[in-house]
Amino acid sequence: MSTRHRLTGEIVVPLPPDEAFALFTPRGEEAWAPGWKPRFPHETQDDSEPGTVFETDAHGELTTWVVLEREPGRRISYARLTPGSRAGTVSVLLKPEGRVEVTYDLTALSEHGEHALDHFAAGYADYLRSWEEAIKKGTPSPPAPPSDAEN
Repeated sequence: MSTRHRLTGEIVVPLPPDEAFALFTPRGEEAWAPGWKPRFPHETQDDSEPGTVFETDAHGELTTWVVLEREPGRRISYARLTPGSRAGTVSVLLKPEGRVEVTYDLTALSEHGEHALDHFAAGYADYLRSWEEAIKKGTPSPPAPPSDAEN
């Protein structure tokens, strides 16, 4: 029997949802995700358009992605397949006050995939924390409120 994990967690992004949305598009992730370099077999102007296909080669594994749906400023979801290892979906839901819910629903396709998926599931909270830290480093901070001396 194959392993399946549905993992959901939340991060905080210091931007309004309309601006934060771009960080979770295929090209947008390049601004903050080390090693993330999507390749598009068919060039597209709008990389978040449903049906868009792209590949990544992060961590030495080729993964094919398909944008399933998107609502700019609100959500985007992907199907993903790492051949011979695991497949499933990734969904990003932007909420008020900078909260972002990230859900991975993945199924192992092999024994290697089971080990990789179990390892991923065990470290999921840390994985999302690394996203939050990388995004904070890669996005401008909101302006500080004026101090009493400036009033």
